[in-house]
Amino acid sequence: MSQTWTQSASAADILKAAEAAARAIPPAFPLEGTVAVNSLLGQAGEDMAKAAARLGRVAGVTLTQDRAAYARQIAEGKILATDLQAALDASASPLKPDNLDTLRAVLARQPAAPMALPTVADLALRESGIDWPAVIARSFGLWAAGHFDRGQAFWTPTPGLGAYASWRAWATNDMTPEIAGLRGFCSHVAAAPDTADRAILRATTALGLAGEGAETALHRLLMDLGGWSQHARWLLWQAELSGTTDATLTDMLAIRLIWEEAILAQFPEVTEAWLATVAAHAEPIAPTQDQVIDTILQTAAEHAYQRQLISLLGAPKRPEKRPAVQAAFCIDVRSEVFRRAFEAQTPDIQTIGFAGFFGLPLSHKSRGSDIEQAHLPVLLAPTMHSTSQADEKTEQAVRIGARARRAWGRFRQAAVSSFAFVEAAGPLYGWKLVKDAFGLGAAGLKPEPAPQIVGGLTAAQKSNIAAAVLRAMSLTKGHARLVLLLGHGAHVTNNPHASAYQCGACGGQTGEVSARILAALLNDPDTRAGLLEQGIELPEDTLFIAGLHDTVTDTVTLHADAEHGAHGPDIAQAMGWLKAAGSMARAERALRLPGATSESLARRAVNWAEVRPEWGLAGCASFIAAPRSVTAGADLGGRTFLHTYDWKQDKGFSTLELILTAPVVVASWINLQYYCSAVAPDTFGGGNKLIHNVVGGIGVVQGNGGTLRPGLPWQTIHDGEQLMHEPLRLTVMIEAPKAAILDVLDRHAEVRALFDNTWLHLFAIEDGKVTGRYLPGLAWADEMKADRAA
Repeated sequence: MSQTWTQSASAADILKAAEAAARAIPPAFPLEGTVAVNSLLGQAGEDMAKAAARLGRVAGVTLTQDRAAYARQIAEGKILATDLQAALDASASPLKPDNLDTLRAVLARQPAAPMALPTVADLALRESGIDWPAVIARSFGLWAAGHFDRGQAFWTPTPGLGAYASWRAWATNDMTPEIAGLRGFCSHVAAAPDTADRAILRATTALGLAGEGAETALHRLLMDLGGWSQHARWLLWQAELSGTTDATLTDMLAIRLIWEEAILAQFPEVTEAWLATVAAHAEPIAPTQDQVIDTILQTAAEHAYQRQLISLLGAPKRPEKRPAVQAAFCIDVRSEVFRRAFEAQTPDIQTIGFAGFFGLPLSHKSRGSDIEQAHLPVLLAPTMHSTSQADEKTEQAVRIGARARRAWGRFRQAAVSSFAFVEAAGPLYGWKLVKDAFGLGAAGLKPEPAPQIVGGLTAAQKSNIAAAVLRAMSLTKGHARLVLLLGHGAHVTNNPHASAYQCGACGGQTGEVSARILAALLNDPDTRAGLLEQGIELPEDTLFIAGLHDTVTDTVTLHADAEHGAHGPDIAQAMGWLKAAGSMARAERALRLPGATSESLARRAVNWAEVRPEWGLAGCASFIAAPRSVTAGADLGGRTFLHTYDWKQDKGFSTLELILTAPVVVASWINLQYYCSAVAPDTFGGGNKLIHNVVGGIGVVQGNGGTLRPGLPWQTIHDGEQLMHEPLRLTVMIEAPKAAILDVLDRHAEVRALFDNTWLHLFAIEDGKVTGRYLPGLAWADEMKADRAA
């Protein structure tokens, strides 16, 4: 077939295109540590309209809501004419409407959804009537489920082999494609080159892929593999985090190309249509006028939200006096509701927002486990190691018990012994099934034994770590007698995506370990002595107590790891305030959950049939880094990441740099995964929880096989009648000098790209008031003047 193609490309060009296609895929983290990932990570260097054009070509994706949704918001008065005009003015596209009337006129017309350019398998489906894409998805998914298994399966095929070699060993013996009608497929695979790179070069030659069209054509094939390619991208992500690399994604591309090559050889009648497809891939990626218009409407919706948010800022400052209690919460949007309720108990309470790993780059071994779980943002690699493991005798007993439970579980699930299990022991599970069905199972997050740093820390290390954390928290002075460090987690039952409800800053784990280690560190006499030398004085009567906020039930558990002595009354008083705040927070959250009351939230945590134990981070729309006085008393609706930051305490603006390059980026990942799961659920969403099956401990499929589903399940963002996550790109507001903010962006090109391409919006705050809107190209618009003009 290769002599029919007129294009040519060097091997280096093709492999470079393959690498670019791989980098266009976002990573998907496994279920044990699910964290939200920017589904558009590979398109961060483009604006929304161009990204929509690219993803329309390779996946048939639309990146905005239907126009009817924007029209409804305009009719309801949510989006004003000023918002539309501002969005129109901000667009630099030559395809934008001439004026506001023209923009309004297109609202009633819904453009046709984009169609992904066809693969050879798609073209062969049209010609033969055989659903080759479905055959590939099922065959590939069956192999991938075994190859990538993380302990769920009893055995895995071809252990120790790379993905490409493993698949070839599988595919040369898998008769499914030939039974479906793809004659000689096993022989075709056996004759394929012995390395993925050679297979890619041979197949692209046979398919005529070269030049400008190769990258999006290869991107199209990787998108066709859904969550499997995203899992492979995660393997590469993890490898690069530790300074190595991983070839799995390249192997997958080679596998998918071999399928295309074989199908084209069997159906030469699709050659003409495939030639047209190759030519279409070679065309420059450019947005249509409809994609430009939809981006403008999306921007107008974001302007409307920003207008409302700005009106809530700048609450009166509280009197300057020593608080009775300070409580540091994770910046997670769910904390905003509880912080507001806690502060409502008395003016003597002060809350702080900080990333839930509390600045400690930890990996942790739980009791009875040899697995080290990272308890930090996925952008970082751990440099400290902790454990909750006890003495050898206790540890051995825990491990024996765990092995017995695993063996019993295997006995229950094995192909033969499962029948004996049902006959002999099945009735004993009747009471457990009844309890679980009525939500009477065990409740509450079980605390770990007190964690310890492996190998300990020197006095200098203790004070250096503590000083860095306190400065990053803007907590170098004004300490209360009692300071609570409250991580968060979520108690859920029978939920494969349980880790997605936990702390994203802790890598999908709870914040318990980080909070307890930091509390112990800050109570340590060695730490306090060293802090004095660094200019930070902790009052002798200040006690740090760690705790865990359960975001499903809004209960807080405090860990008495330290002697509290004279602080007993302070702790008892704080517990009373926390209990009252929990009641207020539950009453507010229950209004949004289908069928919930404030009294039923605890039952939802133990209900094995509950698909919506809570809303997680649905609704997230903004990130504010400023003193709490800027937002105190404002009802932000559980939609805002709140990071405490006082730039006047930030010498050299190192904390500002940290905020913009870490918490803001992580928040943008969360925001854009929720966004994409809402606007493009078929491509980036997790599907329907009701028909999920866990595969390999990695992720879920719908039904009994096929494509791995990335992203968030539909029930996580939709209540059955309407979206509960309003898809808006994140608005970031920071109280700091504008020049300092621009300096950080100028030194971090990847972060700047997020703002220049408007995947994030940026505002500067001064004395509690928004004074500037960031413009692409390191510039500011005077927001105060804009408000007066409006």
